[in-house]
Amino acid sequence: MAAVMSAHSDVFMSVKQVAEYLHLNEKKIYALVNEGGIPATKITGKWMFPRELVDRWMLDSTHGGLLTDRLVISGGDDPLLFHLIQDFARETGAHALISYTPTSTRLGLDLLQANRVDACGVHWGPDAESHMRHPALLSQYSQHRQWVLIRAFKREQGLITTPSLAREIEDPQQLFNPHYRWALRQTGSGAQRFLLELLSHYGINKDQLNGTITALSEREAAAAITMQRADIAPGTRATATEYGVGFIPCGWVSFDLALPRAIWFRRLFQELLARLKSQPCQAMADILTGYNLDGAGDLVWGDE
Repeated sequence: MAAVMSAHSDVFMSVKQVAEYLHLNEKKIYALVNEGGIPATKITGKWMFPRELVDRWMLDSTHGGLLTDRLVISGGDDPLLFHLIQDFARETGAHALISYTPTSTRLGLDLLQANRVDACGVHWGPDAESHMRHPALLSQYSQHRQWVLIRAFKREQGLITTPSLAREIEDPQQLFNPHYRWALRQTGSGAQRFLLELLSHYGINKDQLNGTITALSEREAAAAITMQRADIAPGTRATATEYGVGFIPCGWVSFDLALPRAIWFRRLFQELLARLKSQPCQAMADILTGYNLDGAGDLVWGDE
């Protein structure tokens, strides 16, 4: 009976036990917990560490990790990336887990920092400034020195609207009339940052807009317009094409993928890049419209 109890007690380790197990001091363990870098759960006010997950975490952080049959992508939402990964996952079947869950740029980077995802889609301002803005954004995270940025594509950004508004509006400033209902995006999304900068250009505060809903993705914003719950939302030409709504262009942005160097060399990610540069991907980009795939797969930051 004592042996059974001992075996069960080893399933979870305390801070002291996990520090001894990993040959680290307890201060370092607490730092890893705060960074989300080690599997842990709080039970009655005390941090406990599942031994099995700690072992998996150690294996995955060694020589690029053993979880080579997994590619989980989060961050910014994009129609082309969605279709690309959907086809990749379908063709791979049960041989690997390949998934894409748009969460917004900021939350995606938080998940990357916490080792919850393998890569994060990033778009944070106009294309001409992405070479400065994207590294500056990543540098706010303690693990950024282990990350690289890979160019996915450039895409046309603007405002998606009801079809009638797109035909009638001559000046984007007319859209800020309180008569029009906005589907705003969540804080931390690249689309919301784009909108705030557009409003600043016209000297308008976000609170002056008639924001009826907050959409958590490009598709949710477009769906709100097609369902007549909103008239306008920040979005891309590709999303407008996909949903058959109007589009008012405002410029181009770079969409990059942030990920650890070890993930960069994994077979699944390299295969994703090959698909990104393929003719079928270009054909889908042409159907969706509003994409430039020049430089797709290029390393744009992090080669140190």
